[in-house]
Amino acid sequence: MRVLMFGWEFPPHIAGGLGTACYGLTRSLGKLGVDVNFVVPRAYGDEDQRFVRVVNASDVNATYTSAPVDTAEQELWRRVKFYEIDSNMVPYVTPEDFEKERKAFEESGCNAIHSQIGGDVWKERYTFSGKYGANLMEEVARYATVAAQVARDLEGQFDVIHAHDWLTYYAGMAAKRVSGKPLVVHIHATEYDRSGESVNPEVHAIEKAGMSAADMVMAVSHLTRNIVINRYGIDPSKVVTVHNAVRFAEGQEIEVERGVKDKVVTFLGRITYQKGPDYFVEAAAKVLKRTKNVRFVMAGSGDMMNHVIRRVAKLGIADKFHFTGFLRGDDVKKMFAMSDVYIMPSVSEPFGISPLEAMKSNVPTIISKQSGVAEVLDYAIKVDYWDIDAMADAIYGLVTYPALAHIFAEKGLQEVNAMKWDKAAGEVLDVYEKACAMAK
Repeated sequence: MRVLMFGWEFPPHIAGGLGTACYGLTRSLGKLGVDVNFVVPRAYGDEDQRFVRVVNASDVNATYTSAPVDTAEQELWRRVKFYEIDSNMVPYVTPEDFEKERKAFEESGCNAIHSQIGGDVWKERYTFSGKYGANLMEEVARYATVAAQVARDLEGQFDVIHAHDWLTYYAGMAAKRVSGKPLVVHIHATEYDRSGESVNPEVHAIEKAGMSAADMVMAVSHLTRNIVINRYGIDPSKVVTVHNAVRFAEGQEIEVERGVKDKVVTFLGRITYQKGPDYFVEAAAKVLKRTKNVRFVMAGSGDMMNHVIRRVAKLGIADKFHFTGFLRGDDVKKMFAMSDVYIMPSVSEPFGISPLEAMKSNVPTIISKQSGVAEVLDYAIKVDYWDIDAMADAIYGLVTYPALAHIFAEKGLQEVNAMKWDKAAGEVLDVYEKACAMAK
């Protein structure tokens, strides 16, 4: 099986669990003999390519014309160009306007090099940031243009297209349009998870378009599968659940020296509405009313950071609360090594790899019932994200009673060691084969 896969990040350059999941999955697919070309907006050259070939979209010369070849392609580009309305660069420029437009585009953080190769046909190369900044919608649209070119360049070298999350759905659709190959979209999170009921209509529209165009849809949990079916109206027969797994790179155990004797309770993730950081703060305040021998660490960054800092100060617990900023790689391992309890109080979590990483590090874990990972774990304490009393009780129990913490750490480690990416990769391969059979 040969796969053309589109993602937005790949280790070691990641912003969250999506890149980690992509690496674990592609590594195990490679072990199964699956040939993967993994396209990212921007590659840095230090990615692990033992099991996957990483294609840098910023190195691709995209060729296109002002006259799409058929009605279906016209509809696709109409959708894509909708997100280019506020762009600082238009698709077609005269040589006289090139320098002026190039300067404006560079100031926007996304560069392009143009050349006309005949008639109304143009060749263009974009330098993507690969980030999640102000130009995100523009980069999503540009990425779709480049994806079509990648599919042309690799014609005859892939059997199925795999697109991860909404950022790459139009890329997957474009690749399907030019190649005729089946499309599988992978739902790691939906807009309802990220924003609750206040969904971004543009993102929602991209998600629905991608799911509708796909031959098969993979959700990371039954929770997410139900959202896909009930909120997006996708045919249940083409939506399957493939649970994530966990993997730490082989190597020596990390030893850390702690500067405090207090127990350490850790939140690690984006400090956004979805991850429930405010509930973590409220539970921390309740625990500190019962015991002073505990410290709370919030590792991450996000749009709720200032709100959380102000709340910590108002509750009078700043001397027991620490902010590390965003962590990656070995710093994540060090944080887990320092932790006595890990908690993921997400409001809506499609899956959640970080609890598995914590348990792999022998750390007893508390997770919200509103998470996909709750479907596959028996030895994590589960509470409703909004029940800060139950959350505080669970934290207090684990930091106060060593026997309880030991049981959850020991049994949790055994449980998570059985959750292999190899199993998930086998299920994904089955989905590929089904998509290919449906497309015939």
